[in-house]
Amino acid sequence: MIFKEDIARETARFLLQVKAVKLNPNHPFTWTSGLKSPIYCDNRVTLSFPAVRNYMRQQFVKIINEEFGLVECVAGVATAGIPQGVLVAQELGLPFVYVRSENKAHGLENKIEGRIEEGKSVVVVEDLVSTGKSSLAAVHALQEAGCVVKGMVAIFSYDLNKARTAFKEAKCRLITLSDYNILVKEALESNYITDNDLQSLVKWRENPDKWGE
Repeated sequence: MIFKEDIARETARFLLQVKAVKLNPNHPFTWTSGLKSPIYCDNRVTLSFPAVRNYMRQQFVKIINEEFGLVECVAGVATAGIPQGVLVAQELGLPFVYVRSENKAHGLENKIEGRIEEGKSVVVVEDLVSTGKSSLAAVHALQEAGCVVKGMVAIFSYDLNKARTAFKEAKCRLITLSDYNILVKEALESNYITDNDLQSLVKWRENPDKWGE
């Protein structure tokens, strides 16, 4: 779910302004999951723009303070969630850790980097959520370490049925600054996409696994 409508629209406008959104229906992008998509959102671009970066941080802090109650640590999902998580942890004056996609192959072979005590309440920070697989893997790793995961915040979600189902089954609350539907509306209103682009994006959203076949 998005946090608030006005914040979702403003976030979408920022993503479009800094060109964090890439659109190419004729040469679709391939996600890590193998899914083909006509749209790709690279939120790491926002870090290069101080005003945008600060806005994202401020909204994350509002969500955590208003929606999650007591939080004792912030965890970022490697790699794109790390800088966002650090900014949030710094603002809140909280410890920070990050979760690798897999255990490090050498040294201490850590999956969670940083120090966190068992029983501590944690909010996970992610840059975006697609299918939810990698995001929830980080949640599960924290839970296995004895943490109490209060939920996850992310800049953007593609709002796929697969992800909604996965988060529901994991009993993990997800709150995002913006999502796919609002981004597409803002893109059309700002002439970032055409009506033809919109048709392709709508078809993909309806059935991403079969899109383009």
